[in-house]
Amino acid sequence: MSRLTITMALAGLGLAGCAGLPDGTRAVTGFTLDRYLGQWYEIARLNHSFEEGLDCVTADYSMRDDGGVRVINRGVDLAAGEESIAEGKAYFVGDEDVGRLKVSFFGPFYAGYNVLALDDGYDWALVAGPDRDYLWILSRSPALEQATYRALVARAAALDFPVEGLIEVEQGEACAPWR
Repeated sequence: MSRLTITMALAGLGLAGCAGLPDGTRAVTGFTLDRYLGQWYEIARLNHSFEEGLDCVTADYSMRDDGGVRVINRGVDLAAGEESIAEGKAYFVGDEDVGRLKVSFFGPFYAGYNVLALDDGYDWALVAGPDRDYLWILSRSPALEQATYRALVARAAALDFPVEGLIEVEQGEACAPWR
């Protein structure tokens, strides 16, 4: 079992029953799951134990036979040269045209996965967990235009996320052997 799988499972224990939405935020409406499926690159995140030390992080979303979403998260500890993979599942919380899901990487324990901002072309997303300790900036490509990145950070700051703690994720040349 990989380090990411174990730590995501342990994090799931702490988030059990926390499929919520951070106070004062709203998930996007007009959400279309089919357009959201596929690979996303993690551009930045708030630090948390289950991704500590990982770069080259991607998330792949595909349909499950039960109507849910299969989630495959991959990351690389570049210093150790080790890849970590975690597989989870996600389901809508409420209406399927709202970007609000619950995700589990460990049994019956779920955490909120809330799309707070989404590009019209589904090229980038701002995603929060159940509270302001979890935030990700995702992109369909390994690089995001700086103006777009700054705008997403500003949007997160306006929603009272601690953006000074954002970690920019390496997605460049160092990731090539892992792709």
